[in-house]
Amino acid sequence: MSEIETPPRRKRTDEIVDAIKRMIVEHGLAPGDRLPQERDLIAQFTASKGTVREALKALEVQGLISVRTGPGGGAFIERMSEGRAMSLLSNFLFAKNLSIANIYEMRKVLEPQLAASATPHIDEAGLNRLEAIIRIYDHEPADATERWNQRMAELDFHGVVAEYSDNPILAFTCRFLQRLLKDLTIAQDIYVQPEPVSRESGIRHQRDLIDAMRRRDPPAAAAILSAHMAEAEQHMLGLEAKLEDRFLEEISPSRSRKRRSA
Repeated sequence: MSEIETPPRRKRTDEIVDAIKRMIVEHGLAPGDRLPQERDLIAQFTASKGTVREALKALEVQGLISVRTGPGGGAFIERMSEGRAMSLLSNFLFAKNLSIANIYEMRKVLEPQLAASATPHIDEAGLNRLEAIIRIYDHEPADATERWNQRMAELDFHGVVAEYSDNPILAFTCRFLQRLLKDLTIAQDIYVQPEPVSRESGIRHQRDLIDAMRRRDPPAAAAILSAHMAEAEQHMLGLEAKLEDRFLEEISPSRSRKRRSA
């Protein structure tokens, strides 16, 4: 019988970071509140000045505190913005070769749940916002700038739905996936293409969703978003394939013709 491995001992700095996080929660500290002075933290954790400072620096890098020097200085609680949290996650995924298919694999699962969770909570003002967003892209764009704004508004529609979800993790994840689509290079290449885009079916799904939410019908909202996400995925993947074919044609016309005839 093999011996049970004991987990490696954690760094003292990491232990102090976790302890300070627990302190913030247990004491109900809010943004703007100050942590105990450095000397008090040193005594509380029986740690060296360097170890405590390293822990505070780690919390500052994470965006949970800010350290101010001078009179009245110290470590103060900060509220991490959603944008910063998404930026940190985006940096983590930067070298992972994300694809449109990766993102829609997640969206197809989560967006229907998001719509269902938002349906009992959305108010008339929220429904009116969704209708106003649709009016941004219910017509052909006049120029490249309007085309880009329409594509961004299509994603913003789902961001508004997320605002009314009672599940903060689900809402954050869906908004993050929407941001990834805005930032993904291949998606941006698709969004700037001048070719006409048929939005009739997608807009019909979105208007059906508004009706379902107005009726307070979560199952119907989920079913509509499920169909909408599946259709959106096929649409984006089709545009991606066209863009790839166009690129191959530009770099090697004969190779592209052979590929299509294969």
